[in-house]
Amino acid sequence: MNPRSLRRPDEADSTLIERWKTGDSRAATELVERHADALARFATSAGEREEIEELVQDTFVRAFGSLDSFRGESSLRTWLFTIERRLMLDRRRTEKRERNVVSLDAVEATTGYDALDGMVAQETATRVKRAMSALSPMQREVFVMRVEQGLAYKEIATILSTSEGAARVHYHNAIRAVKELVND
Repeated sequence: MNPRSLRRPDEADSTLIERWKTGDSRAATELVERHADALARFATSAGEREEIEELVQDTFVRAFGSLDSFRGESSLRTWLFTIERRLMLDRRRTEKRERNVVSLDAVEATTGYDALDGMVAQETATRVKRAMSALSPMQREVFVMRVEQGLAYKEIATILSTSEGAARVHYHNAIRAVKELVND
C-alpha cells in the first residue's frame, strides 16, 4: 500500500499546498485531481447545468490565487466548496440581471428507456423539483450539501457562514418538508 494513501486527506492537502508554495507545479495538478470531481458534483447538485468544467476551473484559479490566505481552519475541500458556492451565486446574480427571469422548467428529465420509464422519471423529477423549490434557499443548500455531497454539519456551517446547530436545524426541517411534499 502506498504510504501517501495512509495519510489523512487534510495532511495530504497540507503537504501539497506547501509543495505548491515552494514552486512545485505538479502539486497543483495533484490538488486539482483530488478535488475536481467533488466540485463538479457539488455544482451539479446545486443546480448548475452549464459550463461545470469552467466553474470548477474558475474555483481552482481563485483558490490558487488566494492560497496564501487559506488558514487551514477547515479542510481544503470545504474551502474550495465555499469558493465555488460564491462563484455560483455571482453567476446566478449575473444571469438574473441579464435575463431578469430564471426559468427552471428549461431542464427536463429524460431517460433512454421506454415511454413508461420516461413518464415515471419525469413524475419523480417533478415531485422532487417541487419539493426542493418549496424549501427556503438555506434549507435547499444544506439539504444538497448533506444528502448529495455527504458533508458534515461542521463543513456545511463553515461554507454557509452559520453555526453547526443552525445547519442541523435547517437540514432537519428540509428533510421533513421534502418527505411530506414528495409523498403527497
